[in-house]
Amino acid sequence: MLGAILGDMVGSPYEFDRNNHKSKDFPLLSERSHFTDDTVMTLAVARGLMAGQGDAQKTFAEVRYEMRRLGNVYPDAGYGGMFRRWLCAEHPQPYGSFGNGSAMRVSQIGFYYNSLTKVLEEAEKSAKVTHNHKEGSKGAQAIAGSIFLLRTGHTKGDVKKWLESTFGYDLSQTVAFMRSCNEFDESCQVTVPQAIICFHESNGFEDAIRNAVSIGGDSDTIACIAGGLAEAFYGVPDNIFDKAYTY
Repeated sequence: MLGAILGDMVGSPYEFDRNNHKSKDFPLLSERSHFTDDTVMTLAVARGLMAGQGDAQKTFAEVRYEMRRLGNVYPDAGYGGMFRRWLCAEHPQPYGSFGNGSAMRVSQIGFYYNSLTKVLEEAEKSAKVTHNHKEGSKGAQAIAGSIFLLRTGHTKGDVKKWLESTFGYDLSQTVAFMRSCNEFDESCQVTVPQAIICFHESNGFEDAIRNAVSIGGDSDTIACIAGGLAEAFYGVPDNIFDKAYTY
């Protein structure tokens, strides 16, 4: 999950149209870099997986508990309005979201389980804690499943074909095209394919993150998702991790 956290930190200064930097030339980490809700919820899901100890019902409950616990420990991390209300609700219920929050927090699921079937099942469950719209579940499954396939030796081409046939995503755009016309959007159906394309066009971990930031839009989350994919395929360079860890 370190790749996702790094992507979040790198993208954090450039989120929203007013801050977008539509170029790959920018400081990877600076005094403006910080972790956001993407990192907090990625950590929450990871802690929930460990506490659940493989039991499906317990894992769901632990993921929900950790999301609420850490969400309230870090209340100013940048949550959306509906998620913020969910954090404060006495009896929290999923609220039909198709936002990209379900996809940005699942990277550890792709690393944690040892079968694609289990990864897809748990990714859907993690989404449905809050994001019980079909696009929310789809985005989470696509990213966790891709991470599993990439870390188990599948090629970028293999994974692209799987994503297109399983989820129907259009992955025909290019980074250059998205950079020319992208605007802020935080839905799974828009940003998940964008992050996937940014990874598929990359030639290394850092390049994937720079691609993601350079297209603009919801920069921290697109970079978070792309970073999770990039970690599974390339690994995380020690020098980048060592610097990011200080944040």
